[in-house]
Amino acid sequence: MQTAEIAAQVAAAAQELLQAGAVQTGQVLVVGCSTSEVLGDKIGTGGSAEAAGAMFAALRRVTEAQGVFLAIQCCEHLNRALVTTRAAAEKYGWQEVTVRPVPHAGGAMAAAAYENFEQPVVVEAISAHAGLDIGQTLIGMHLKKVAVPVRLAESKIGEAILTAARTRPPLIGGERAKYPV
Repeated sequence: MQTAEIAAQVAAAAQELLQAGAVQTGQVLVVGCSTSEVLGDKIGTGGSAEAAGAMFAALRRVTEAQGVFLAIQCCEHLNRALVTTRAAAEKYGWQEVTVRPVPHAGGAMAAAAYENFEQPVVVEAISAHAGLDIGQTLIGMHLKKVAVPVRLAESKIGEAILTAARTRPPLIGGERAKYPV
């Protein structure tokens, strides 16, 4: 599959999730991505800077058009820290850490994000409003409570399994409680 096709798939998935999840201006989309899995290889074995760059550019176009902050999860070698913008980190009070993601310590997508964001920072953890997990990278730790699966038109990006989620506030109070619709 060509990188242009992969970029188009990820843009469509992000757009669909932002709409289905009712993600608002100023909220956060977290994306975890294994470019290895996208290209049909085992996670962590065949990352692609080219695919990562195309996918990141597509994600950034979609999120910027919606006024949504984007955070890209690093791989396990950086403890799944995230690359985002200084503006997002300051707005949400996220703890900045000192590291520069590279393809084999952070992942190709995180490296692409660090190279292409204006004022990139790496933060330890976030609580995002919605997320795309491309290739089973385990983004759940970076979603607000309560994560709700969203079934998208596409179930894969390239060869990678695609999982999407939105979040909602926890329901509390038990059976006598009343909830707004």
